[in-house]
Amino acid sequence: MEGTSGMIFGMQMTSAQTAPYGEWPSPISGADVARMQVSLAFPTTVGTSVWWQEGRPSEGGRQAVVCLDPDGTRRDMLPTPWNARTRVHEYGGKSFHALPDGFIFANFADQRLYRAGGGAGEGQGETQPSPLTAAPDDRAADRYADFVLSPDGTQVWCVRERHCGGRITRAIVAVPLDGSAAADPDAVRVLVSGSDFFAFPAPSPDGTRLAWICWNHPRMPWDGAEVRVAAIGDTGNYRVVAGGDRESVLAPVWRDDHSLYLISDRSGWWNLYLADVTGQAAPRPLCPREEEFAWPLWQLGVYPYAVLDDGRIAVSHGTGESRLGVLDPQTGLLADFGLPCEVLPGLSAYGQVVAALASGPTLPASVIGIDLAAPGGPMVRELCRSTDSLPDGGYLPVPRAARLTGPSGSVVHALVYPPTNPAVSAPDGELPPYIVWVHGGPTAHVFPRLELDKAYFTSRGIGIVDVNYGGSSGYGREYRERLRGQWGIVDVADVIAAALALAADGEADAKRLGIRGGSAGGWTALTAVTTAVASRGLGGGVFAAAASYFGVTDLRGFAALTHDFESRYLDGLVGPLPESGAVYLERAPLGHVSDATCPILLLQGLDDPIVPPAQAEALAADLAAHGIRYAYLPFAGESHGFRKAENIVASLEAELSFYGQIMGFTPPGVPVVALSGGEDAR
Repeated sequence: MEGTSGMIFGMQMTSAQTAPYGEWPSPISGADVARMQVSLAFPTTVGTSVWWQEGRPSEGGRQAVVCLDPDGTRRDMLPTPWNARTRVHEYGGKSFHALPDGFIFANFADQRLYRAGGGAGEGQGETQPSPLTAAPDDRAADRYADFVLSPDGTQVWCVRERHCGGRITRAIVAVPLDGSAAADPDAVRVLVSGSDFFAFPAPSPDGTRLAWICWNHPRMPWDGAEVRVAAIGDTGNYRVVAGGDRESVLAPVWRDDHSLYLISDRSGWWNLYLADVTGQAAPRPLCPREEEFAWPLWQLGVYPYAVLDDGRIAVSHGTGESRLGVLDPQTGLLADFGLPCEVLPGLSAYGQVVAALASGPTLPASVIGIDLAAPGGPMVRELCRSTDSLPDGGYLPVPRAARLTGPSGSVVHALVYPPTNPAVSAPDGELPPYIVWVHGGPTAHVFPRLELDKAYFTSRGIGIVDVNYGGSSGYGREYRERLRGQWGIVDVADVIAAALALAADGEADAKRLGIRGGSAGGWTALTAVTTAVASRGLGGGVFAAAASYFGVTDLRGFAALTHDFESRYLDGLVGPLPESGAVYLERAPLGHVSDATCPILLLQGLDDPIVPPAQAEALAADLAAHGIRYAYLPFAGESHGFRKAENIVASLEAELSFYGQIMGFTPPGVPVVALSGGEDAR
């Protein structure tokens, strides 16, 4: 926050001083990062208003529903402690849906659906939300996501995930809006069943047919899925419009009663198609390009395009990036807006107005509105940003894109964030420590955007290289499938190649290279400093320290205990069990700790259903048994990703202290995290 002249984030600007890398005084605190960790998601046009979800660390990670009216009035639609967060697939997704006279939402505490009034807000005198579905009991605990209003407006149709007696099933169901199912669970009517997973229920304009996508174990939706269409009331007699075992399809949207738009990667790239639901013609590509028009389906309710009232289509697209454009489906012409930012998948439109989520190197995540019919041409408005409090731009690293070469000659995509602080310089001849950041998924994708947690480190003199290793999305199916059967091999080789390239170019201190990752990225980080070292591969001696946020350590344990959505994910990443049992043991960090393993920091949520705490606890015991320096920090009440402000702060400060102890610098003003094993910490 700017204060008096010369003050930035409460720090007095002075002339440049000299300090070792890692010890640079920074105006960016862990609390600043936590404040900026307000997450914005699922921007949705509701008539002339725009709604979205907002995750608030200051409220214990609560997901609020926010509405911005045309006159600029901002309303919180849910009072505390209501928390709009669904747990379908554990990764959830869009957790609200607007109605003509209010909205429905999935409440995190009990996972029931509730109906609320259109002006609900704390202190506004509105009635409390009323339940639409039954409370969980010994019979079943249900979760709901991916909402659409029924053609007659009396029901909400959605994906239901049922947990009953250790068994998990899913279906597309109809939930009555009159509240009758709150007391009578049988009032929820099943529309479609028979597959392991469902998404994108979409009734036709005339209300006679339903489109949806579905897939089965062991595939993930980016491996293969189908778009099906059937008459409502006879969904067992369906037609497969697109998709298959080796074709990923997404987001069917009806153009008219006989055709629909959809995303398919049948060409090797997620492109937009028009499909005839009668089966008389194959789906027709609307704008065939070696670009991605969608991202992997990790969360439900995300539409990567939106149809405008004149028939044109707003799309997000690119190769290794995500630009906003408008596609004419008749001519195939695609016009970009030329925005100086990336636009994330998740578009919505009303008339000629598009709502989207945007971010860039100096722009925090923001909900934007684009009026295509504005006089003088399209007009872009910023409707909400994740923070209004930013440090001076001199403290924010602007990344450069790097195309590196992996050990097999393949391209490795990365973003390099150099140490950045206008008030400090390093002593002559000193090279900075660099940390390789490994994203999760592993099908995720990183792009240039403002992330204050990165600036927390770079402003203190620690560089970052963020790697889109083989297996990442954004570069087509072939690049994604570099990881098929090779998880723990290709990803590890690519992140190591990125670190060594920086050291070879004299940009990073080869003796102070670290690696950190979360979830699947934690697996890669830990594998790079255990399995790779033990096998005397490329990992030997490369990294001085590793930090894992809820990373996978034991493949067998992960396959046995993780949630249903990812329970067969390893079939494609490593190999099916029991045939590949030996490979599971060979690649896992657990069992490969040795005297050559570098110090490791383990950070873990104790309520994590995706990577349970047993994973981190087992590796901590292995490190202790070998006398390797480590710290294990469990966080009560946290799941897969930290949402509470105090835990975001604690984890960042612990990570910075950990690097300092291992790499030989003392970051000012940061509590020292206690390390176990090995020699006493400095």
